[in-house]
Amino acid sequence: MSERGALRARLDLLAREVAKFGVVGAVGLVVNIGVSNLLWRYTDIPTVRAGLMATFVAILCNYVGFRYWTYRDRDKSGRTRELTLFLLFSAVGAVIETGVLYAATYGFGWNTPVQSNVFKILGIGIATMFRFWSYRTWVFRALPDKDVVVTDAGVQDVGVADVVVQDAGVADVVVQDAGVGVEDAAARPGQAVSVPAPAPAPAAAVRVEADSARR
Repeated sequence: MSERGALRARLDLLAREVAKFGVVGAVGLVVNIGVSNLLWRYTDIPTVRAGLMATFVAILCNYVGFRYWTYRDRDKSGRTRELTLFLLFSAVGAVIETGVLYAATYGFGWNTPVQSNVFKILGIGIATMFRFWSYRTWVFRALPDKDVVVTDAGVQDVGVADVVVQDAGVADVVVQDAGVGVEDAAARPGQAVSVPAPAPAPAAAVRVEADSARR
């Protein structure tokens, strides 16, 4: 695959990821705004505290959507670690989101229902950018690229990022990860590298004993 084709493939994957992230985030936004307004309207809980409670309800809804839809193909081996990091980064996002609402409410006195909703949404937007970066980088980790093994039967995947040549012949392989050295060649991502297989061992010399009876 050419570098341009590889870049296009990565951009397509990123676009699909952003779209799925956006759908889950939109559902979380509806939950967040809905719970906030219910608490503001029907309870005596202070504005910022009610907004924070609604944020954590939305966070729980978002986790289900991210884990089982947006990032369902990501590493599932460390659920405890994953959930811990998710809650940690979500808490940081909640601080960003609530900080915007707090500044508007207590810093500027903008606490009418319309103003509270405007700054609630603004805070969510800023926090969402942080969450997208942190979730895809630290929480829902991508699985490692697979290894390419070239054999007489064809190409097989074995599970790590490297290139192994097992049989005679010359194979053209595409190195997927930067820094993989093949036969001392400086391989780059997406670069086709010609990998010669080791030469076959010389045939064993055959010693023929002269039959003294036939001399």
